[in-house]
Amino acid sequence: MALKEVFDTLKREGKKALIPYITGGDPTKEKTIEIMDFFAKEGADIIELGVPFSDPMADGPVIQRAMERAIKSKTTLFDILEIVRKFKKQAKIPVVLMGYMNPFFSYGFERLIYEAKESGVDGILCVDLPYEEAYPFWMCAKRGGLDFVCLVSPLTNRSRIARIKRYASGFIYFVSVTGVTGERESLPEDVKGMLIDTKNLTKLPVVLGFGISKAETIEEFFDFTDGFVIGSALVRRLEEVSFDVESKGFKDFFYALERACHKKR
Repeated sequence: MALKEVFDTLKREGKKALIPYITGGDPTKEKTIEIMDFFAKEGADIIELGVPFSDPMADGPVIQRAMERAIKSKTTLFDILEIVRKFKKQAKIPVVLMGYMNPFFSYGFERLIYEAKESGVDGILCVDLPYEEAYPFWMCAKRGGLDFVCLVSPLTNRSRIARIKRYASGFIYFVSVTGVTGERESLPEDVKGMLIDTKNLTKLPVVLGFGISKAETIEEFFDFTDGFVIGSALVRRLEEVSFDVESKGFKDFFYALERACHKKR
């Protein structure tokens, strides 16, 4: 199922997309596939798979630790694509690669897009790629048939969003706060107005990410977005249970997120 189909279905059903994030290879490649399988079977709509990088400047300490574990397990970008290939043999939900320009550039845009598409990747998001430098990568993704997910933030003005949306496909990722990834007790109230403004400027779904730590935040912002990316909160809980997705504490937390996203209003 393509990203557009997922969002169209959820919209008809009055639900929001649950998009869990994990770093590929954290703590091992085999465990990553096991965790992705759990997400797919238990209600995730899309999986965001992080590509390990030694200098993840947009990420807070939880995701930094995940990157370090993945690098320690010698996970490469090639391995990430193999993880997706194996996962897609038994699951149909979309996978979006999220990473930094250095690994993507080193791998080669043409090679990356071709192999990513062939492995089953549906979309790609480059955290540190500014709009002004995006054309070569965007063109490769477009030719290769991958959605090109773009970020906007509270600092992105309306005219810049209007330019960014020319490249964006799949969905727009709205970064809730300035700074790095990580759990927040609450999100700024004015994010709601920014989400409304962004949705008025694009026909694409707009997904909220960064700082979402609990189901109550999803319920508070439910009416203002099309989905939620949850990263640090999930990864921290996975750390606490030694990456055992069958542990009650982790399952209860994930199910609470699932209910909040899929509860009809």
